[in-house]
Amino acid sequence: MWRKGFGIAMALAFAGAAPAATLKIATVAPEGTVWMKEMREAGANIKARTAGRVDVKYFPGGVMGNDAAVLRKMKLGQLQGGAFTAGELSPVYADAQIYSLPFLFGSLDEVAFVRKALDPMLRDGFRKAGLEAVGLSGGGFAYLMSTKPIRTKDELRATKVWAPQNDKIAQVAFEQAGVPVISLPLGDVYTSLQTGLLETVGITTSGAIAFQWHTKVKHVVDLPLTYVLGVLALDAKAYGKLAAEDQKIVDEEFGQAFVDIDAAGLKDNASARSALVKQGIRFEAPSAAEQQFWRDIGTATLKKMLADGQISAELLAAIQKQQAAWAAQSGKATP
Repeated sequence: MWRKGFGIAMALAFAGAAPAATLKIATVAPEGTVWMKEMREAGANIKARTAGRVDVKYFPGGVMGNDAAVLRKMKLGQLQGGAFTAGELSPVYADAQIYSLPFLFGSLDEVAFVRKALDPMLRDGFRKAGLEAVGLSGGGFAYLMSTKPIRTKDELRATKVWAPQNDKIAQVAFEQAGVPVISLPLGDVYTSLQTGLLETVGITTSGAIAFQWHTKVKHVVDLPLTYVLGVLALDAKAYGKLAAEDQKIVDEEFGQAFVDIDAAGLKDNASARSALVKQGIRFEAPSAAEQQFWRDIGTATLKKMLADGQISAELLAAIQKQQAAWAAQSGKATP
């Protein structure tokens, strides 16, 4: 891809130039992950294509604190952006995590179809909330992973279950299922698995490896629960200070980076599942009755959040319209 060589060469050419704007971006993603490789490439290309007017600096591995700390630093102008899960942004924009409603989607192909129409609507919502979503990336489906076997809801209730801090959907879903949870930021999970504070977590297969959680869990409930969305969000004020031509370059480069992250994620999740199996982690599918119980919980969660105004009826209707179009086109429907 031309982006790689061009970006590196041109970034070196402008290494000595003082940037008109510096975008300081924080993320919990560890160095060496696909996320960081693609974002660094995008940053180099942005600097090159803007002739050094815009420089991008990253703070990976959670060194700037959890999501709440990053959002606070963005408000103070200490950071200009951050990479978040959609759930982490729900306090700022309630519909940020609407894709993550339990069992909303039946396949990744369906997700891709729906996102073509809905991603622009989400971006508009973020913009109204004071954020510019320059990158949206699907992490795939999350699974429950545990240090203990979980074949039934009662076995799940007997474990120490994590719910991501500020993740309204997870909290409502577990509440509907009668499962008590421990709410913690993403960056605290690994240590909590080490100490035994947590025993059960929800994450994608590739995410489990990226954050090293796979070294602590032994069992996976083989039922895809929810679709995970990652968001690279810039403070709207900082973004607005960029020249229009530079905004276009930022949009293009981060947009392409997240297309590449999406594509890599599909392969990574498949290979990560195989890697987990080779490591001895057991994937166990729940019984039909248990699966139906959790699907009913998904329906109850959607209804409650809709009734409480925690998700937009308009946005949900738009998703369902696209799902109907997908079903008509593919001959498949969401289960």
